[in-house]
Amino acid sequence: MAKVQEISVKSTTVRTMRVGDSDYICITDIARQKNPLEPNVVVGNWMRNRNTIEYLGIWESLNNPSFNPIEFEGFKQQAGLNAFTLSPSRWIEATNAVGLIAKSGRYGGTYAQRDIAFKFASWVSVEFELYLIKEFQRLKEEEQKAIGWSAKRELSKINYHIHTDAVRANLIPSEVDAYHGSLIYAEEADVLNVALFGLTAKEWREANPDKKGNMRDYATVNQLICLSNLENLNAVFLGDGITQRERLHRLNQIAIRQMSILEEVENRKLLK
Repeated sequence: MAKVQEISVKSTTVRTMRVGDSDYICITDIARQKNPLEPNVVVGNWMRNRNTIEYLGIWESLNNPSFNPIEFEGFKQQAGLNAFTLSPSRWIEATNAVGLIAKSGRYGGTYAQRDIAFKFASWVSVEFELYLIKEFQRLKEEEQKAIGWSAKRELSKINYHIHTDAVRANLIPSEVDAYHGSLIYAEEADVLNVALFGLTAKEWREANPDKKGNMRDYATVNQLICLSNLENLNAVFLGDGITQRERLHRLNQIAIRQMSILEEVENRKLLK
């Protein structure tokens, strides 16, 4: 099932969803801007319009190899006549259209591929269209940030294995049992935690009793990038036989420099 998200446009809740590689926006929700009680009437009036039929037909011809142009021509000839009506469901069934999706149930309504949805929003209200585009872009930016965070978190986990292998090879004698070995792993993990976050895992849990997971689950993208670098560097320092005290000092200095650079780069992007 496609994940449905919501954005607020001029106090109107508009649902969106991702289907395959395309974004769809609920034009039934957009229609409430014009007629809150009967939004389907607004959608129906829009689809009676000859310009609408031509636009939908051209869009399908460019984006849908399975589109039925014969049925499209029939609708185009009738469009504009007083007796002509056309529902989204009828259009979809007759022409094999993919630009519109008619859904029933909890998330019911007519969804349109975003280009079509923006076209409909412009027909309803040019002002509303501009606000819709702005909020939709904001949603996409937030999604990209979330994807970036997940990717950096996975990278951090991969580098963590490199780090633990270095700990095992350089700090844990073969005769040490699993329990005491885990204490050494945790101690070395806290070297990184203190170098970057300024506190140990235990101190973070005590300061955040209501949060699940650990401090790394709440780290920013920049912190995760820096953490991945610190894990690799600490693995090298361990191989070089550098003491924990010296490693902590070096890693902390590196973390300060790297975070400063990463924040500066991010601020430049925001200024642009």
